[in-house]
Amino acid sequence: MKIKYFVLASAITLGYSVQVLAGLGGAPVYPDDVMPELSASGTYDVGVTTVTLDYNAPVININGGKEPRALNVEVWYPTAQHQKNSTYENQTRNGKPFSISADVARDADILASDTTYPVVVLSHGYTGYRTIMYYLGEHLASHGYIVAGIDHTDSTNADVDFANAPFAGFPSTLLNRSRDQVFTLQSVLSHQMFNEYADHDNAGLIGYSMGGFGAVNTVGGCYSFNEKAAAQFTGVTSPEAAKKVQALLNTCAGGKQDSDSVDPRFKAIMAIAPWGGQHKLFDEEALALIKTPVLYVAGDHDDISGYQGIKWLFEHTGNKDSQLLTIKNARHNIAPHPAPPEAFGSEFDIGHYLEPAWRSESLNAINAHFSLAFMHCYVKKKPDFCKYLAVYGSSDQEPVNGVVPEVWTGFDHRYALGLEMHHK
Repeated sequence: MKIKYFVLASAITLGYSVQVLAGLGGAPVYPDDVMPELSASGTYDVGVTTVTLDYNAPVININGGKEPRALNVEVWYPTAQHQKNSTYENQTRNGKPFSISADVARDADILASDTTYPVVVLSHGYTGYRTIMYYLGEHLASHGYIVAGIDHTDSTNADVDFANAPFAGFPSTLLNRSRDQVFTLQSVLSHQMFNEYADHDNAGLIGYSMGGFGAVNTVGGCYSFNEKAAAQFTGVTSPEAAKKVQALLNTCAGGKQDSDSVDPRFKAIMAIAPWGGQHKLFDEEALALIKTPVLYVAGDHDDISGYQGIKWLFEHTGNKDSQLLTIKNARHNIAPHPAPPEAFGSEFDIGHYLEPAWRSESLNAINAHFSLAFMHCYVKKKPDFCKYLAVYGSSDQEPVNGVVPEVWTGFDHRYALGLEMHHK
């Protein structure tokens, strides 16, 4: 297994003692050689650029009117440039700006290749930002993908005053999450920088929380809001308004009217802590007709999306290759990058990142491992990587009749503790 080296930095702020593992050179170093095998970086250097994707025509809003819409998107891709000169700039839910050093080349040329690169769309939760899963963008790009992380307009930390009007962007989020995912794939494929180098037939999608809510819809899990739910989650008060909102929300596959309109280029999706199943906001018959493999990832103590709700989605998803990876003793924050120091000292901010019983770095590595296995298996169609998905039951290696089970493929003996994998 490839050894990774990280600088160990200790940050102690207002009673928080946080050990930050940063991917920087120099000494002292902390050797971390027990991470899952496929969390190791690939052979490509990684470039990154920020693009604005404009819908170019007014799009419907939650009131039934039309308005302009554009998305800022962070795109990672293979490059030949070795110089690393980038940062990711964003802000916490409290509006505190922060900067993260990135081991990527900003605005470098994409690497010309004899093979094309599949596009993987990254979709954050409510609220969030386009780089909240930057580690997946960098990781998959290093293995030969173009990865597009969306800033979902009306749903980012910058757009929503979470302290004073926390639900201001939620109706737009419900309406636009899947639409943005489909639009982003189409736009990246036609973008002048990526069009020539992208695989136009095979793509993937990774959605976290509300991103997962949208992702299930994108592959055919039609929404099924009743009038009460439509009113509850959009704030409308009159029955007439609730019926209109219900009609706007109950769509399939990025705003289409039926599940036959799924974009066939999406060959696999990863739904991390997807929201909506706990409220049965999806049509069961439509879920049963999903043809795309879905890897659900959930904490068994998820207090936002609800573990039973995520299990309900998995159990009703029709594709036979779909799986559910359960992270035991985890809540909802199983996808974000480690908290920036600017989030320390505020439970409001740190609560966007921190897990009670898990290191963020370990969760990131698990997500990187299984996302690469899933995308390589179903998007790039590399059968050798499907074996990393063929793990079953508990990872804990509890002895049975005195015999210790084999460790999960891709994990080190004794270091796969706390996971469960369920298959259809």
